[in-house]
Amino acid sequence: MPADLLSGFATGLALIIAIGSQNAYVLRQGILRAHVLPIVLFCALSDALLIGAGIAGAGVLIRGNEVLMLLTRWGGAAFLSAYGLLAVRRAWQGSQMQLVQNSGATLGNAIAACFGFTFLNPHVYLDTVVLLGSIAHQQTTPWIFGLGACLASFGWFATLGFGARFLAPLFQTTLAWRVLDSLIALTMLTLAGLLLSAG
Repeated sequence: MPADLLSGFATGLALIIAIGSQNAYVLRQGILRAHVLPIVLFCALSDALLIGAGIAGAGVLIRGNEVLMLLTRWGGAAFLSAYGLLAVRRAWQGSQMQLVQNSGATLGNAIAACFGFTFLNPHVYLDTVVLLGSIAHQQTTPWIFGLGACLASFGWFATLGFGARFLAPLFQTTLAWRVLDSLIALTMLTLAGLLLSAG
């Protein structure tokens, strides 16, 4: 049982840590100290829901549903492109650090953005539902493996969101924000392009 827990934790962490749109958004909000706890909880609980669905057998349905994958691919590409262009505009205009609790977007807008980054990303379904679900059923105790993957998700997003505040001193200048927003824009637009080319 402990072996399955550790295996799930390591596998989940390996899939989550990869640089992506969701991680970039959590990092930015963490630096701004804006709605960090709700965002961390939303991302981690979403992962837990998808991992649980994969272990319960939803991966088989998703693998065979070309319409769902097509919709998420085009919807995800449009969403990532729009957010990427917003990041381009922020990088062009420049901004400075605002160390005000919940600065920037409202909580509703922040959660809506998280929803888009999570559920409009086809790779989320392939990684959490299909891949983790398949690997879990190769273990002695699939649900313990899934628990390990969920713990990895909670740990990663908490570290990323709350640890980002230690980067705050680096983001007191307009240049630092321009660099970060440029990297975010590059990430979002690249991922959008990859989604479209995958079709």
